[in-house]
Amino acid sequence: MSAVTNTFENVKAVILSCHKNSTSEEKVNFYNSWAENYDQDVAVLDYRAPSLAANSISTHFSGHREAAVVLDVACGTGLVAKQMKTHGFGHFVGIDGSQAMLEVARESGLYQDLKHCMLGEGPLPVQWGLFDVVVIVGALSVGQVPVDVVRELCKSTIPGGYICMTTRSNHDNLEYKASLERELKQMEEEGLWTCVEVSQVVDWERAVSEQEHGYIPGAVYLYKKL
Repeated sequence: MSAVTNTFENVKAVILSCHKNSTSEEKVNFYNSWAENYDQDVAVLDYRAPSLAANSISTHFSGHREAAVVLDVACGTGLVAKQMKTHGFGHFVGIDGSQAMLEVARESGLYQDLKHCMLGEGPLPVQWGLFDVVVIVGALSVGQVPVDVVRELCKSTIPGGYICMTTRSNHDNLEYKASLERELKQMEEEGLWTCVEVSQVVDWERAVSEQEHGYIPGAVYLYKKL
């Protein structure tokens, strides 16, 4: 797609069309068709979640970054790995439900391994207790990934490892966000992890729905496995 057609109005139309997809198959088909233009489209949205998540992890991670193994869940085209690379991380395993997105991620050369998996439709296809950092950006929202996936993120992490998650805080996602936060708190009460940081961000990305204008808010959660 040429840069000329890559306007905010066009990107908005693309994203709103995704909201009409209700089945897993429809969602995957949407992301497969979007993979080629995804990076440039989210740049138009001023989508800041990948850099915000990477900054949060970088602030608190004190281990050897080059040796740390990072599990990038719902990795898409590799935007999070790209950001984390700038902070000195170098070993990435990616998981995504879209083969076309995984192909773009593979071409980035950032990942040592990439796995295809529909999140929430079975266990993560990785060894538990293996990863120094587990990160999921963008997928924890209404109509995407069920809240209970966060338990698998925790299981995948080594004791003392970090789990970073993001979600939107706009009106459409408030119910999901409340449910997510209940689960995070419940897991803390169960002694599975401890909360390191929660960042509420006002300018998350440009609003696309007709009811919202300017920027929508979002949140970054960072937990440490006990």
